[in-house]
Amino acid sequence: MKNLGILVILFFALSGCKVSLNGASTVGMKTVNVQVFENNAPLVVPYLSSQFTEELKTRIRNQTSLSISQNDPDGVFSGNVTGYSITPEAIADSNNPIAGANRLTISVMVKYTNNLNPKQSFERSFERYKVFKLVGSIQSMEQGLIKDVTAQLTEDIFNAAFAQW
Repeated sequence: MKNLGILVILFFALSGCKVSLNGASTVGMKTVNVQVFENNAPLVVPYLSSQFTEELKTRIRNQTSLSISQNDPDGVFSGNVTGYSITPEAIADSNNPIAGANRLTISVMVKYTNNLNPKQSFERSFERYKVFKLVGSIQSMEQGLIKDVTAQLTEDIFNAAFAQW
């Protein structure tokens, strides 16, 4: 009987605790709105805007209990894609000046508004890249590379908004 009392006390003590394995803190928040990130980069990839926006929504859905909503959200993400480039990273052979590696870079400007705690709001630029060796055509590799870089960017944005590390 004594053990049962200890278990009951322990249960109630621990039920008030919340552990987050990804470091995200969304205390008090229930909803966020992720607006479409328009592509304003000088070099436009037609699907980049929608892919980036959906990737950010998916990360928020998968790593928090927040709902995506346009009606009176507790937080709002907005912004645009400001840069997209593929540049040579290294020359493989001085006799044959072909890039041995290339770099795909994506930059985004993000405005995050936390309506519950305005001190956590921010407006800043994020940039990530991936170095790759061209195998075949760039068109055959581009979508996978964009997916990889977008995943890195959305992780950085998520951490800036919810982890405050």
